[in-house]
Amino acid sequence: MLKDDAKWPRAANWFVPDIGTKADFALIGVPANRTSISTTGANATPDAIREALLRYSLASSNGSLSALSAVDAGDVIDPDKNESKTIDKVSELASRSRLVMALGGDNSVTYATGLGSCGTRLATAGLITFDAHHDIRHGVSNGSPVRRLIDAGLNPRRIVQIGINDFSNSPAYSGDAAEFGIHVIHRDELETRALAEVMAEAFEIAGAAGGPIHVDIDVDVCDRAFVPACPAAAPGGITPHQLRKLTRLAAANHHVVSMDITEIDATADSADGRTVRLGALLVLEAAAGLLAR
Repeated sequence: MLKDDAKWPRAANWFVPDIGTKADFALIGVPANRTSISTTGANATPDAIREALLRYSLASSNGSLSALSAVDAGDVIDPDKNESKTIDKVSELASRSRLVMALGGDNSVTYATGLGSCGTRLATAGLITFDAHHDIRHGVSNGSPVRRLIDAGLNPRRIVQIGINDFSNSPAYSGDAAEFGIHVIHRDELETRALAEVMAEAFEIAGAAGGPIHVDIDVDVCDRAFVPACPAAAPGGITPHQLRKLTRLAAANHHVVSMDITEIDATADSADGRTVRLGALLVLEAAAGLLAR
């Protein structure tokens, strides 16, 4: 049991129920899992991350997150069958908050959350993904949200994919990404380049038209040793520290209007809950980035 301490406010208690007012930071659960290529319990993850937020405080090197107002809009009901509800709800939240954070769910939610926050400005929008995979398969699944956003009108030349890893994509889809003009920053580059420099490059491309940017945080970009609850994570991915820093840097940019955290299967986590706890920390890193704007 976690001990109470009046001088140690818990991050979970920072979020208040959404009642339709303006807020700096808006949280929404999108527990999709039915179209996943591999079986997943990712629908359990939004609530698991909310519970994990009890373990963390509001203190960051950027200051206390208590300086921001934060709301939790609950979960979209049956988002696999109701993508339009996700789109509408994210759009509505984006109209009255500075940053929307969607908790997946599998990676299919990136389509609805990105379209919801950028929809009316999709022609000028950009997309940044932290992911080992291109996600440009055909059809509707957790492997297709990027292609679906392109089909909806997102210019693929304003898509930046950070962390793409060897042996995690087929030659055909890698070829499609190159043909689309998607800008890829390979996982290996993150070992030799400053992350701030990487993100500056990403923003220059994704924000070239001056429109909104959605950021997809697919946690399977990390090394499998750190994220056992990510079914598609491979040995040799990036570190949690790198992903946390990338998330904070992304959220600090004024063009970023929405983010999502995906591909954590809370039902498959290790006994110490390391993957879900990372998910909770990514929520807080995003808020710390917002605080730095």
